[in-house]
Amino acid sequence: MEFSSPVLNYTLLSPMLIVLGGAIIGVLVEAFMSKALRPITQLSVTLGSLVLALVQVWRIRNEQSLSTAMGSVVIDGPAVLMQASILIISLISVLLIADAQQFTALAAALPGSEEERHAMQSGNQVTEVYPLTLFAVAGMMLFPVSSDLITLFVALEVLSLPLYLMAGLSRRRRLASQEAALKYFLLGAFSSAFFLFGAAFLYGYSSSITFTGIRNAVVGGGGNDVFLLIGIAFISVGLLFKVGAVPFHAWSPDVYQGAPTPVTAFMAAATKVAAFGAMLRIYYTVFANAQWSWSPMLTIIAIITMVFGSLVAIAQRDVKRMLAYSSIAHAGFLLTGVIALNKAGLEASLFYLFAYGITTVGAFAIVTLVRDSAGEVTDLNRWKGLGKRSPWVAIAFATFLLSFAGIPLTSGFIGKFSIFSAAYESGATSVVIAGVLSSAIAAFFYVRVIVLMFFTDPIEDGTSVEIPSSLTSIAVIFSMIVTIALGVFPAPILDFISNLATFIR
Repeated sequence: MEFSSPVLNYTLLSPMLIVLGGAIIGVLVEAFMSKALRPITQLSVTLGSLVLALVQVWRIRNEQSLSTAMGSVVIDGPAVLMQASILIISLISVLLIADAQQFTALAAALPGSEEERHAMQSGNQVTEVYPLTLFAVAGMMLFPVSSDLITLFVALEVLSLPLYLMAGLSRRRRLASQEAALKYFLLGAFSSAFFLFGAAFLYGYSSSITFTGIRNAVVGGGGNDVFLLIGIAFISVGLLFKVGAVPFHAWSPDVYQGAPTPVTAFMAAATKVAAFGAMLRIYYTVFANAQWSWSPMLTIIAIITMVFGSLVAIAQRDVKRMLAYSSIAHAGFLLTGVIALNKAGLEASLFYLFAYGITTVGAFAIVTLVRDSAGEVTDLNRWKGLGKRSPWVAIAFATFLLSFAGIPLTSGFIGKFSIFSAAYESGATSVVIAGVLSSAIAAFFYVRVIVLMFFTDPIEDGTSVEIPSSLTSIAVIFSMIVTIALGVFPAPILDFISNLATFIR
């Protein structure tokens, strides 16, 4: 038996390799550099790696290859768009992560212990969060470009494991943070098991682990259809868990609330791009000829997810939990683009993912600014009169909420209009009707928060707005500009997406 060395296209793989290289440098910095120099060095390495990777993604935007890594990775237009979206969202998320006040001084210490108090008094900072972020970003970039089941699973674990750790690093509410991390880890492990179970059945159906081999088996129709149906079902469970769709959503509110808010922002935005990117590739290419088997299932899940997320969000009194249920509703809206199964659906999904991701980071950035002596204030009742205390912060948050609601002149309106139009063209009218009704329900609780901020008097309970650094200000301003720009002038980005949004097979 002869060994043949693998042939890798390093140019096309370079964005992911740059991010992984930055993560490894971050680990070395953590091990060998003095504590005083670690924060600025880690931040510089992280931002530099993400910027270099984004530049490289731009350079390869017009290149396509099915054999980038021996058939395990595919680079095409949608891959470039999704990787660019992940990198841009990660860049502004890292600006929030740089606020050291959000993270515990010593992750290994027991909450409330003398060891933890000593670490806080000595000014320790957990800078491991930077290389963890880069490892997660690398996994997110690999996930939507994987073209075989093994690479897809490896990417899933690479993006998930750092997030499990990062969710438990909150400075305050340590027990809630650790509970969130444990819950996320356990449910994530179960979803990974379902994913592997589905992969095994797809291999049994097609005798192949590659997307091309599975697609050829589906087109040929020579395999056992029961294996195909079970494989699709269990693969879908793993993917639906990552996007937080009902009934695989239970982790979202608790993890969003318990994790440090910058981590929540990063997780809520970037993970959705990666997970939906993988879903779009799988359903649009591998399972496209088996639409009869998965379309009814996804239609029901999408409708339930939209309605459930919108209705339950009304009852929330915590800002982060409200945004979590809003995220669940948006997962249902995005599933509409998967169900559409046409080019318009792909284009609309890619636009929606980018627009929603930027708006989400901006919204959670605002949450980090409202504080009292004990830290963040997430109780909605204490946000009364925020518009009178700090009008610009309240205006920014109102802009993000209006975008979530899909109000015209925001990116959310263009995203929802595009994705519902694509679904209507494909004949999925039931999903469109459910989506419009859910959007109307969701608008109620978004507007309720706006009324709370601008049309009620502030209560003197120690709540104030604190801007920790210029980095957070940059993240908020950038998110707000993009949210409005994509709503007022969407044509350039829509045209750019249209030119690239074609999967190669």
